[in-house]
Amino acid sequence: MNIGQAAKASGISAKMIRYYERVGLIPEATRTHSGYRVYTEKDVYTLRFIQKARDLGFSVEKMHELLSLWRDRGRTSADVKALAVEHIEALKEKIEALQAMHETLRHLAENCQGDERPDCPIIDNLSDGVRADESRSKSC
Repeated sequence: MNIGQAAKASGISAKMIRYYERVGLIPEATRTHSGYRVYTEKDVYTLRFIQKARDLGFSVEKMHELLSLWRDRGRTSADVKALAVEHIEALKEKIEALQAMHETLRHLAENCQGDERPDCPIIDNLSDGVRADESRSKSC
């Protein structure tokens, strides 16, 4: 099947398929005499695996590890679990960071009058007390 058919069958865009090929998540596709990529059902299964891993937030690096474990029939489930638990911890840290950002921005928005005056705690917080005209002159 060509790249368009593989994209439709896997649910991954042709652009992402080319990217996954470039970064080594899938092997380079064989090509026809006219240069078109040709994909197999095995490639589509691999792309679906990648898409599911991506949906769970795994990085390309971690997807390499997952694919390696998936292909290794001698793997232990402990190895897979360890990778998943590590990812859970990373997700937990991201969630905590996002919650902190949410809380800070919510607090700033609640304390902004949102009126015609120029005073704004959001801008004040982002600028850390440096006025816009001062920051331009300091950067020159």
